[in-house]
Amino acid sequence: MPDTQTVPTIAPTITEAPEREQIDDGDHDRFAHYCKKADIVRSAVTGEAIIALCGKKWIPTRDPSRFPVCPTCKERKAAGWTFR
Repeated sequence: MPDTQTVPTIAPTITEAPEREQIDDGDHDRFAHYCKKADIVRSAVTGEAIIALCGKKWIPTRDPSRFPVCPTCKERKAAGWTFR
């Protein structure tokens, strides 16, 4: 009788990647947005996304002076909208 050994099989552990915060992509990246100065500083330190007056959620990484102001942000600021 041949010597047979049973080799234990190890099932692979399936892990899911942590959910990433949903941020906007698209046309809003072509504009500079109005947001709280404190939020910009916090985002620079922590890397978390912030929300602009128009509702765009993103992580600011570019110089806003190189882009035109977001028309929606501009309209809402002129209409008296403020941040909470």
